[in-house]
Amino acid sequence: MSRRFFSRRSRGSQSSWLRPWRNEAVAGLALISGLFPTAATAQPEAICRAELSRQIEAITDSSEARWGILAESLEPNPRRVYAQNADQLFIPASNVKLLTTAAALTVLGDRFRIRTSVYQLPSEASSQEISLRVVGRGDPSLTDIQLRQLARQIAERGIQQIDRLEADDQYFQGVLSNPTWEQEDLEAGYGAPFNSLILNQNAIGLTLIPQAVGQSLGIHWDDPTEAEGWQIVNRSTTVAPNGGEFLNVGRDLQQPILRVEGQLRAGSAPEPVAVSIPDPASYFLTQFQQALAAEQIQVQQSELAKVPIADMPETDMTEISAVESTPLNELLIETNQQSNNLYAEALLRQLGKTPEPAASPMEAGIARLQSSLTQLGVRSTYQLADGSGLSRQNQASPQALVETLQAMHRSRYAEAYRNSLATAGVSGTLAARFKHTPVQGQFAGKTGSLRGVVALSGYLQDPALAVSILTNAEAASANIQPQIDAVLKTLKRWGSC
Repeated sequence: MSRRFFSRRSRGSQSSWLRPWRNEAVAGLALISGLFPTAATAQPEAICRAELSRQIEAITDSSEARWGILAESLEPNPRRVYAQNADQLFIPASNVKLLTTAAALTVLGDRFRIRTSVYQLPSEASSQEISLRVVGRGDPSLTDIQLRQLARQIAERGIQQIDRLEADDQYFQGVLSNPTWEQEDLEAGYGAPFNSLILNQNAIGLTLIPQAVGQSLGIHWDDPTEAEGWQIVNRSTTVAPNGGEFLNVGRDLQQPILRVEGQLRAGSAPEPVAVSIPDPASYFLTQFQQALAAEQIQVQQSELAKVPIADMPETDMTEISAVESTPLNELLIETNQQSNNLYAEALLRQLGKTPEPAASPMEAGIARLQSSLTQLGVRSTYQLADGSGLSRQNQASPQALVETLQAMHRSRYAEAYRNSLATAGVSGTLAARFKHTPVQGQFAGKTGSLRGVVALSGYLQDPALAVSILTNAEAASANIQPQIDAVLKTLKRWGSC
């Protein structure tokens, strides 16, 4: 996948501007000529193990990528249906989210919620000043809607003026971005920083609008007030209706410069994009003050808190306003179906949140993830550098992913885990794949895509299989995804014969 400032997006993606924040590309559905029939909903004739291997290897041998494949039956004593390099390590891209979300469900439970609170701090006996502190705990789903709810709750208490407003962004300590991510990722909305006071997924949304042929694309800010202070370098263009389309959008990491490159066809639909916010805690504080102002509440002074509220005596504060995220089983749907990197990174840090000091929330989260998966029975090797799969330092084998799928299939959270996955030809990052084939509606899984990396793992129905397909190549190839799809369609034809 080509990226310079923003992840290249396919036209026709079904999502709003919040959705591009993932390391996925929704590609076309080319079929491998001569291997499989075109769209057909009838169940094809079953094939036995020898023919299954022959057909799969005819696909993988024609590819320049290195392949790792494992398919096992979903039974108390699983049978290995097909394996190719199953125990070797690959860059798994967003298939890492299968590990992160499995651990999150196991450790936190499907009803876990993330709370954002506003506390009233004590004032001196002789003072009538009102001091409030908003405390974030890393809710990735928090938006301006929840900020307005917090402000409304404060107004309902009769508070009309806040003398000092503090924003506490210290629930998670450490750096805001992963040091192993590429600079292009950090600029884009799908690589937004992760902190304790997350708002609007820490990204700024824009819409690019085609104009007359030869003209630059028009730029519309989702929130016009966010345009203040930004310099825009617009090198985009509108091309003829038969021209190619691509977009690269990002920002300078050192100064407020927004770059727009690429081209869209004249007359085509506007394209939503997003870039990461440079200073998410200050952004949160500014937006919260606007929400308070809408409730006719004046703020005299505001600042980022220097001392974590955890270090203050509980008797010195009173919670006067709070909102909670939806339960974890709903957060996982956004994480896996839409491959949302920020959600995955936030959940990893929730895993690592312990009373004891840790090297970093990320490292603590990875350690907790590994221990929980080991308890579930995942014994195969994998190495993680993040919770989302955006890092190229992640390594996992098909065996490790299938062991995770098998463990969650036996788990008390099996339904929540499976429901969080995209469905072939129906939902999420698989909505545009496998349509009008026997796999449509019969596979729930997780996609993965980086430059030179394409992956797909999940649950196949009839036959009931846990499947992981990982491919790594030196360069990106448009042929890999159709080949992966062909492998899965071949596995769909397997019969126990």
